[in-house]
Amino acid sequence: MTSTHALASGKRSDAAVPGFNASPALAASLQAVLVDLIELHLQAKQAHWNVVGRNFRDLHLQLDEIVDVARDASDTIAERLRALHATADGRSDTVAAGTTLPAFPTGEQDTARVVDLVVNRLRAAVATLRGVHDGVDAEDPTSADLLHGIIEGLEKQAWMVGAENASS
Repeated sequence: MTSTHALASGKRSDAAVPGFNASPALAASLQAVLVDLIELHLQAKQAHWNVVGRNFRDLHLQLDEIVDVARDASDTIAERLRALHATADGRSDTVAAGTTLPAFPTGEQDTARVVDLVVNRLRAAVATLRGVHDGVDAEDPTSADLLHGIIEGLEKQAWMVGAENASS
């Protein structure tokens, strides 16, 4: 079967899609990152909708920045999985079953508490990224480079949001 015929028939062959193929371990590591990033952007949006109290507006806007960072990063990882001929699974049941982030509380949350909750979740997502980093780097330095950028962005957000509750 030729590559053109394979694509026309809807069946993909390795010859039809040349390039690097992720091992099961690499795909699982990137999937774990994807799940936590999706959960992070969902939880940051939950916090955004339900935060109340002092300095509300600034935190409300900061939470949307975190949503954007996490959403962009999840898209980057999902597209990297696809570039490596692996599948990305962002379905809600997959995310709920696989995330390392603790559940976000329901109802309105005070700004000071939201800061602590969100910083905790940013750190949990970073822990996942750092936890898979060395294995990813050993197999695919390009994917590890993506992880570096995401770690930097999430750690910056944790610092900026965490400063809300910091004292000198």
